[in-house]
Amino acid sequence: MIDWILAERIAGYVAGRGEDGAPSSDLPALAAESERRVTSYTGLSPAQPLPRPEGISRKEWVSSNIGAMRTMLDPVLERAGKGLGPLRPALQLGLGVVLTTEVGVVLGYLAQRVLGQYELVLLDPAEHGRPPRLLFVLPNLGQAVRAFDAEEDEFMTWVTLHEVTHAVQFAGVPWLQGHVAGLVRELLQTAEVRIDSERKLRLPTGAEIRRMVAALRQGDLISLVTSDAERDTLDRVQAVMAVIEGHAEHVMDVVAPDLLPSLPELRAALDRRRKSQSALSRLLARLLGLDLKLKQYEQGKLFCDAVVRQGGPAALHRVFSRPEALPTLAELRDPAAWLARTTPRQLPSGACDPPERRPTPG
Repeated sequence: MIDWILAERIAGYVAGRGEDGAPSSDLPALAAESERRVTSYTGLSPAQPLPRPEGISRKEWVSSNIGAMRTMLDPVLERAGKGLGPLRPALQLGLGVVLTTEVGVVLGYLAQRVLGQYELVLLDPAEHGRPPRLLFVLPNLGQAVRAFDAEEDEFMTWVTLHEVTHAVQFAGVPWLQGHVAGLVRELLQTAEVRIDSERKLRLPTGAEIRRMVAALRQGDLISLVTSDAERDTLDRVQAVMAVIEGHAEHVMDVVAPDLLPSLPELRAALDRRRKSQSALSRLLARLLGLDLKLKQYEQGKLFCDAVVRQGGPAALHRVFSRPEALPTLAELRDPAAWLARTTPRQLPSGACDPPERRPTPG
């Protein structure tokens, strides 16, 4: 249904090549030092070597992400197409044009802005032959160094620390990749049901139109396409991603004050960059839900900072102890409630565990 070759061409056209002047920092050395500091503070021990850092172009970033999206979406769209009935050829053609253009424009826009990416494998990496990758988009990094008037090695250390923290999270928490992948599969399955439903061929009701207008005003397009059940899954996805991003931001602040003396200035420059986007860029970011993501990532960092203030670094380690320990969206806004739920209960002095119950002889 999606013409992936055309989508990649559209994305490449939108992305452009970027200016010359890629940074010359030693990425392998920065990644090794980042891994040493991150593992020491977080207590996470990668079960396998982290992927080597790769400096790539915008075109290569688009190609990598096209491959990941195709692996996830093609099976869903193929099954969804079987439920379109006698209008299937015409509907597939029209929908295919829309989806192809949308995927191309979105990826092209993101390719202009992404600095680094730990490429999370959301499906079985052994089945699809896609091991995780640690990517750095060199033209964007070079542009950012110049735009921020930053010291190159310091800026590259900042970005590398963030992405290496993600690599350590997923390599050091055995269940995390499977947990996130399961949530994504759940969303894809419910999306398939929605596409196959009879609602696809009827006009929206007045109530649905009013809900769309309200969601557009709030920049919350997620609610336009989700049922209550899907929204619950999305809430869990957003909560875990907010924790993952917020944890990386928190770790970066803690482990590298000596490496990043200009961290406050770098953060301020990044905020100014977001606010000074063109009207088109702001609109596209809003439609893509990027504003919502940024707010959640900020909330994730505030959560991690508060947990450490109240319970110390050991308390934050419990975030990745098991899936049930992950905070909900409500707990992200109330770290004390999460601490109360996850703090191990101490037995009263002199108490002991109940004796093991044995079967009564018959």
